[in-house]
Amino acid sequence: MTTYTPMMQQYLLIKEDYKDAFVFFRLGDFYEMFFEDAINASQILEITLTSRDGGNIPMCGVPHHSAKNYIETLVQKGYKVAICEQVEDAKQAKGMVKREVVQLITPGTIMEGKTIDGKSNHYIGAVEQLNDRTFGYAYLDVSTGEAIASFIEGDGRALLMQMQAYGMRELIVPEPLQLVLAEQAANVGIILSVEGNEMPLDTGVSYVQTVPQELQSACLRLLAYIDRTQMRSLSHIQTFTYNEAQHYLRIDSSSKRNLELIQSIRGGDQKGTLLWLLDDTVTAMGGRKLKQWLHQPLATRTAIDARLAIVTDLLEAYFVRTELQALLKQVYDLERLAGRVAFGNVGGRDLAQLRDSLRQVPMIQRQLMNAEQATLQKLGEALDACEDVEALLARAITDHPPITIKEGDVMRDGYHERLDELRYAARNGKDWIAQLEQEERAKTGIKNLKIGYNRIFGYYIEITKSNIHLADLTRYERKQTLANAERYITQELKEKEALILNAEEESLALEYNLFVEIRETLKAFIPRVQALAAKISELDVLLSFASVSEKYRFTKPEFHEGRALEIIEGRHPVVEKMLNKQMYVPNDCVLEENRNMMLITGPNMSGKSTYMRQVALIVVMAQMGCYVPAERARLPITDQIFTRIGAADDLAAGQSTFMVEMLESQYAITHATQNSLMLFDEIGRGTSTYDGMSLAQAMMEYIHDKIGANTLFSTHYHELTALEQDLPRLQNVHVSATEKNGTVVFLHKVKKGAADKSYGIHVAQLAQLPEEILTRANVLLAHFEADEVVAVVQESSPQPMQMSLFAEEEPLSPAEADVLKNLENISILSTSPMQAMNLLYELQQQLINAKKG
Repeated sequence: MTTYTPMMQQYLLIKEDYKDAFVFFRLGDFYEMFFEDAINASQILEITLTSRDGGNIPMCGVPHHSAKNYIETLVQKGYKVAICEQVEDAKQAKGMVKREVVQLITPGTIMEGKTIDGKSNHYIGAVEQLNDRTFGYAYLDVSTGEAIASFIEGDGRALLMQMQAYGMRELIVPEPLQLVLAEQAANVGIILSVEGNEMPLDTGVSYVQTVPQELQSACLRLLAYIDRTQMRSLSHIQTFTYNEAQHYLRIDSSSKRNLELIQSIRGGDQKGTLLWLLDDTVTAMGGRKLKQWLHQPLATRTAIDARLAIVTDLLEAYFVRTELQALLKQVYDLERLAGRVAFGNVGGRDLAQLRDSLRQVPMIQRQLMNAEQATLQKLGEALDACEDVEALLARAITDHPPITIKEGDVMRDGYHERLDELRYAARNGKDWIAQLEQEERAKTGIKNLKIGYNRIFGYYIEITKSNIHLADLTRYERKQTLANAERYITQELKEKEALILNAEEESLALEYNLFVEIRETLKAFIPRVQALAAKISELDVLLSFASVSEKYRFTKPEFHEGRALEIIEGRHPVVEKMLNKQMYVPNDCVLEENRNMMLITGPNMSGKSTYMRQVALIVVMAQMGCYVPAERARLPITDQIFTRIGAADDLAAGQSTFMVEMLESQYAITHATQNSLMLFDEIGRGTSTYDGMSLAQAMMEYIHDKIGANTLFSTHYHELTALEQDLPRLQNVHVSATEKNGTVVFLHKVKKGAADKSYGIHVAQLAQLPEEILTRANVLLAHFEADEVVAVVQESSPQPMQMSLFAEEEPLSPAEADVLKNLENISILSTSPMQAMNLLYELQQQLINAKKG
């Protein structure tokens, strides 16, 4: 049995409680890792692997002053890091220095670093399964204190996709649910952490008082996990906000992806997204607020109109708007500064940023209050400038404090009398020493007498041996003998030495204590600072809406109580921006109360998908409270948007493109209401023609008869255009194209009626397929179209021989029975249209021959 040293035994005991984390074990100026932690960390962090105890224990370490970068690397890769510190002074310890884990840093709780985007929330969530189809979930941003709770309907996949849409890296679950969600969570890059406890209700009641009882368990479990891992004050965590579904426009994660609201499909970044277009915010808080509004546009007309009214007034008040944006540029991230105050990791520069930010608020207020518009004046009245906080920080914190508190010079001169005295002694010590040196030279007549200092002996007077006879040795006390000189100290120098050496140490200790006092005092002001931050962030987003609306010639949308949707000369705002100076072709979209389904035909690449997306983006922008890219937009309040656009598979989950298409369609059809907007692009293209066409028609009929939602349905199945005769609320439109000199020209204009052809081979020509393929394709197309005409003629002609197959009064001959048996054995679902046509012809010929025989 291996016997470890007391220190290693201490490490192993701590590691036992943190098996799923790298333990950073503090030894002097390093954090050390041992055993498997050391082996794995050395590979991940690319640091040297060493060993101790004769090579039996693998070991590696990182300097404590640069540990943040290493910790961030590990956490970014999905690992947890337990920070184990010495919690008692090594000089006063009896035996082994006591060590404890002081914080567990996880992917959902990391608060700072290069990978933390200032304009993005960093959420951690918790979930409870309420029944087979409903989850309750809660999530919060540890760095800002924002906390939200809500319900979601669907299976585990729908839940995790929604969490992924929020950019969540870590989800807290009870152990039974971990087993259910583990595989799916791994597929979408979400780490599941088990928390068996909940914060007691009597402790957490202030956090959950506004949420339904069914959601409180998820909230309290999340708080228990944060409390257990962070081991510090949660005073900045706000009361959970209950997001009631009916107050927001709900957009499922697949639709958010398809519409490219926040992340582009191809690049995975923000360029080319609606967020990229709308983000003219100048503060980190505003950037985060804009993302939140994109995730959850409003669905209450009064709230939407209130935002639109402010945007309208900001557009009119140009000079006020530009002044406000200039002032907001001087405002730092108040939300995260408040979080750092609560967590106790705030520094001098953080408090200087808080002070400088608060100094802008009275000027922001003045601009709003002096505006002519009543809405802007009301915004100014609602701001709390926190003058008392600013006054305290102005009195206490220097203009340009250093990075770390322990360097000193954080507190302003004049703030504390004793600190001023100590600083004077420390700062003026060198001047006093220089003056004493001159005085001693004058008294003794020794021109090369000098006063020096070293860490071992302190201050000393050095006299060369040739000049010792000139010194008054009754005043000098020998301190050290050198080969050519003697070093002395006087009583006066001894007293000054104690004062000088102690002054700096005492000054730093006192300054640190004074700083901690201020930090603790500020905790009481955190709710006020957070409330101010919320107002500032909203103002920043509304200013951004006004700026973008002016820049891109957007129009104020109108809302009404019905379901009709009228967009005149609408544009896809992102595509228009990407085109720069090229002309974007605008289009109308008119869905009437009783004719609110649109079947869109037209060639590939003509712009059907873009047209559908622009309708959805206009609805999203309008319900966020922004102007929209159209000449006129009269809209209903939409409760949900569902999109099935683009081809995508989910190989990790073993799902084909067609399966993903069907799952997304199923989710939309089972959740949509008559107040929803549904967009379906080329449904059924992932399977055989007849299968796809049948599914598409059945879906259209179901939406028409059962749901009644505003629907745009694009298709390449021209046969479906005949449904306009049977479905009274359906209208055909097409994206026009023309043929010129054998080449297709896309006009990108949506017109009434169905398209006359698909232009598929023309598109292939544009893609520069080999001429041999194009020529052969044209020959085959002519052949298929001719066969289709023949088939139609045969179907409409009297065919008594075929009819006799079903005549009950005449028994079948053996030959005819064989034909019927062959027909029964055909696998329709695995037969292509061309094969089906050939088989039908063969069966017809067999039947004719059987009759003749």
